[in-house]
Amino acid sequence: MAVLKNQNALVTGGGSGIGLACAKAFAADGANVLIMGRNEEKLAAASDALRTLGRGEIQVAVGDVSSDSDVNMAVEKAAIGGVLDIAVANAGTGGLGPIIATEPESWDQIMQTNLNGTFYTLKHSGRWMAKSGGGAICAISSIAGVRTHRFMGPYCVSKAGIDMLVRNTADELGTANIRVNSVCPGLVETELASGLLEAVEVYEDYLDCMPIRRHGEVDDIARAVRFLCGPESSWITGIVLSVDGGHHLRRGPNVESFSRMLFGDELTEGRPG
Repeated sequence: MAVLKNQNALVTGGGSGIGLACAKAFAADGANVLIMGRNEEKLAAASDALRTLGRGEIQVAVGDVSSDSDVNMAVEKAAIGGVLDIAVANAGTGGLGPIIATEPESWDQIMQTNLNGTFYTLKHSGRWMAKSGGGAICAISSIAGVRTHRFMGPYCVSKAGIDMLVRNTADELGTANIRVNSVCPGLVETELASGLLEAVEVYEDYLDCMPIRRHGEVDDIARAVRFLCGPESSWITGIVLSVDGGHHLRRGPNVESFSRMLFGDELTEGRPG
């Protein structure tokens, strides 16, 4: 049953990983889907895969979410017939290192992609949805926005900012029949997380932090996003949903070994030379 038939959806960072899994869930349910990303080859391959899943229209938009104009362009393209029903702010980046060793350029890159990109997506999607009768927006945050992750400070701050942005936007746009929610994944098998999955000691520590002792798959996140963007959740807005095997109940992971390898003992121990 094509529950989302004739609905228009936008997914940023939709060329791979969690974003592509979300796009597949929408396409399989009958939606028209636009995926946005920087890598044209990935988008082309992803769009081919999406066209095998449903009868909806599949589009791509090459652009950078840290650019307000690029996001506006993607939203306009996704809004077929002037209507946008669903938007997923998924594009993001990571970073690792002690706060005292973080360069302004590294801080800015993380904030511009994660926080600014989500802001631009919510702003432009919200405007289109307000004009066309409402819709559903979901941002992809992280367990790192809920629990401290030592040596991942800028990333944590960007994700915590996303969650508060979601709450405020939900509070403001509810009167326009727009629902806004956030999903906070734990450790999920993606290209971005490959280093954490491959480092045995760090990976085992991650598992020790999870009551359900396994890493997540992209479809675990996509199912939650699909629910929050669909009619089944029509009375849900402003929530921050942890999808992390229970990781939010315990501590952040120990990635100290990465910090020592990349930045040395003194900076990792808070003893700048």
